[in-house]
Amino acid sequence: MPDALNPSATAALGAWAARVRANREQAERVREGEPAKDFYAPVASMFRADPRRTDEAALDALRSLVQPGERWVDIGAGGGRYTLPLALLAGEVIAVEPSNGMLNVLREGMAEYSIANIRILQSLWPMPAAPVAEVALISHIGYDIEEIGPFLDAMEAAATRLCVAVLLAKSPPYLAEPFWPPIHGEPRAPLPALPEFLSLLLARGKLFEVKLTYRAPGLYSVPEAPLDWLYQQLFIGRDTPKGRELARLAAGHVTGRDGRWALSWEPVAVGIVTWTP
Repeated sequence: MPDALNPSATAALGAWAARVRANREQAERVREGEPAKDFYAPVASMFRADPRRTDEAALDALRSLVQPGERWVDIGAGGGRYTLPLALLAGEVIAVEPSNGMLNVLREGMAEYSIANIRILQSLWPMPAAPVAEVALISHIGYDIEEIGPFLDAMEAAATRLCVAVLLAKSPPYLAEPFWPPIHGEPRAPLPALPEFLSLLLARGKLFEVKLTYRAPGLYSVPEAPLDWLYQQLFIGRDTPKGRELARLAAGHVTGRDGRWALSWEPVAVGIVTWTP
């Protein structure tokens, strides 16, 4: 009989893949219109951040892991939310990112803050001729990667000292999940997140350390932005019956404080997971 408290790597990988597959197939079934060629381009500007900021506990934890002069590879670097601040401490950061929209934001940040020790590789991961560095980092990716086994294999092969993963206790679209039943008539198929990732590492024979921090949920500079994010997460258009109903429902959930707007103000747990490759 399978042991639920000690699953095999095969069972854990299969369970992860099943969640991701169910989530993707559901999105494909309810989607209005054609999928965007660059899913992250419309929201890339949300990933712009000051690399010298001191108000993010997860970033402070990452900074404490950097050894002077070493190389990091940031897999799924996005707009450089962590790439840029880490480059201020490391010898070099290799940013691997497939999205043009995200890379435009990263390049703008490099120019704005005069940070030159970032090498950009535009690619999906795993990638051919992958770089090797002392540390391999993933931050807020992996949730929707069905073939997570080869992904982690390549990550561990790319690191000589340490692997680091930054993941939410709930997958990033969790604030959109309550809107699925009234809009689509069914609950959202959830993606795996930090708890499942830890189970997966154990099943793969990896011991790890976890530092828990907390962060505010998504905050936006204009009141329309949370609704734009919801349109994307529910895969519907603005000027459709579902889009208009979503706007009506969201109006009672978006609130503002000190010039920022959000769907929720409740902090969410973030885990900084480290293990030896």
